[in-house]
Amino acid sequence: MNPSVLVLDNPPTPVVQATRWAAVLGAPLQARLELLHLCQDSEPAARAGFPAHHGPAETTPALEALAHQLPTPTGITSTREPLAEAVATAVHRYRPLLLALGLSEEHGLFDHLLHNRALPALRATYRPLLLVPEAAPEPRLPRRVVIAVDAEPFELNAAAKALAPLMAAWHASYTVVHVTAAPEPLALSSRMALADVRASRLLPAATSLVLQESHHPIPATGIVEALYGPSIDLLVLIARTRSFLGRLFHRSVTAQVLRHTPAPVLLLPADTPELPSMS
Repeated sequence: MNPSVLVLDNPPTPVVQATRWAAVLGAPLQARLELLHLCQDSEPAARAGFPAHHGPAETTPALEALAHQLPTPTGITSTREPLAEAVATAVHRYRPLLLALGLSEEHGLFDHLLHNRALPALRATYRPLLLVPEAAPEPRLPRRVVIAVDAEPFELNAAAKALAPLMAAWHASYTVVHVTAAPEPLALSSRMALADVRASRLLPAATSLVLQESHHPIPATGIVEALYGPSIDLLVLIARTRSFLGRLFHRSVTAQVLRHTPAPVLLLPADTPELPSMS
């Protein structure tokens, strides 16, 4: 059975760009797309100041039209279950390699999507999550992927490790960006960060990794600055359980980076020791 990618469609989520990116990234493994249409949030969305959703009849035809435009087999599931339950049910049914979610450029809507879509999806599944900005460029197989890490050791969870065959199939070049806020020599901690990426088994052992070092008092700014220069197609961030799921999203490095990069961001859940974190 071919692997799958689960795309979350829950207005006001911008679903088209996320779906197209999911189709392209999954293509090397002939991954099937599953579009999960959640139609239970009309009242909360309206209270938050976003357009109300009136049920599956208005959006399913649009999703069907989108599915027919894609070059990969695509299924559509509509549900009125609460988001976390609906996503957990779909993950149990389809066993996706990753989830995908679109992000709006609008500041208030961005926060709404992070707090009310991304966090519940991660909490419900601990699956890798692809976040695609509405202004992301045209999708293509990644040529240059940046993996941003700090000096803390990390251990990817089983779902993140299962993404390794797909990442290997992209045949991309990989750059490890190590950003530290501490006024310390970067040489040792950068080598440790590079070693952690290799030890994660996310990439084949023979994969060539380029190390890019940066010292910045604001880690998120350091990561964003590292993204300028040669264009990148995908940014990979480690989603640490305690910081990414336990704190307010807008205070994390992850959210700050998401606000300032047009490239899709792949969040990989990690099981990490309880040490101070930059994320």
